[in-house]
Amino acid sequence: IIDKEHLLKTLKSGKRLRVKLGFDPTGPKLHLGRAIVLWKLRAFQDLGHQIVFIMGDFTGQVGDASDKQDMRQGLAQAEIEKNLKHYKEQAAKILDIDKAEIHRNSEWLNKLSFKEFIAIAKHFTSQQMIQRRNFKERWDQAKPIGLHELTYPILQGYDSVMVKADLELGGYDQLFNLKVGRTMQRIFGQQPQDIMTTQMLYGLDGRKMSTSWGNVINILDSPEEIYGRIMSMKDSLVEDYLKLTSQLPLTQARGIMNNLKNKKINPKEAKSILAEAIIKLYYNQALAEKAKKNFEQVFKEKKLPAKIPVFKTKETALAILDLIAQSGLANSKSAAKRLVVQGGVSLIEKGKESRVTDWQGIIKLKDNMILKVGKRKFAKIKITK
Repeated sequence: IIDKEHLLKTLKSGKRLRVKLGFDPTGPKLHLGRAIVLWKLRAFQDLGHQIVFIMGDFTGQVGDASDKQDMRQGLAQAEIEKNLKHYKEQAAKILDIDKAEIHRNSEWLNKLSFKEFIAIAKHFTSQQMIQRRNFKERWDQAKPIGLHELTYPILQGYDSVMVKADLELGGYDQLFNLKVGRTMQRIFGQQPQDIMTTQMLYGLDGRKMSTSWGNVINILDSPEEIYGRIMSMKDSLVEDYLKLTSQLPLTQARGIMNNLKNKKINPKEAKSILAEAIIKLYYNQALAEKAKKNFEQVFKEKKLPAKIPVFKTKETALAILDLIAQSGLANSKSAAKRLVVQGGVSLIEKGKESRVTDWQGIIKLKDNMILKVGKRKFAKIKITK
């Protein structure tokens, strides 16, 4: 927290704060890592403060370099619009959207002239920007640092000026950008915002959370998908996920971890508690229990799920990569190819399962044939006329 003493004093004064949080729409779905900060924003909303949620449609075209080891190119406007399509609805699963102040930062950044930007930029030096950790690492490794990347913190800081933020929230990787926001507010004669950062959440495999790596859980994922992904996560991550994603009271989360360390429960039991808590948070208890039952049926009893999504097609034969992608069991053909090569794709017919090994293969389709991808994804094929 920066400045903790000032923030405590302000909170005790009873002042209604303007609490800001912004996300660039780098993907169409919000994952549990971003949900951590959204829940903190909701906590301030529940205490009566005015929350300000900013969708970075302008800054998304620049690209935030925070914690990135390679130069960011930013996103095209069309991709940003596609990603933003359901952002507000997803945020509404956590925030009281009707009482929130919602903005796109293009509202003011599209109006910022180059002359005005240069006047602001004079208050900063290249050294200030390049000294941030990941830029320094890139510099030492002779990796490119885009000139546009150096402008990003200034643009994000300008958001704080325009919404007159009293407090800005963000993940720990955002600390540099948030501190620039304080400087920007001083330039414009405003009281510098206080800052609160949250702990970063690692992906399910222990690496940095990344949609492209597939190691995330999205808040719109189905209960079955959430349950299965939690059960597949590394044991070492259970504690952080309990603390950061479940909204369980800390005393309860610590009790679970103590029982795990004292071997009163095993990691699978702890993960099951975690999975149910997360599903209950975004859906309800009944669906959490159903997801648990479905998981046990598939993995413990080696049975097929009670309900399998149906993939309807007029084709009697399809390339395996097309079949996987069109049935929705992979996001792209490249992802589908990777799954086949890794041995994660099979076909089930009349109870007999056979692995698909040729990623260039053509599959002759039959009614009620089941496509299995990984351990948890299924699609029943229905040929229509």
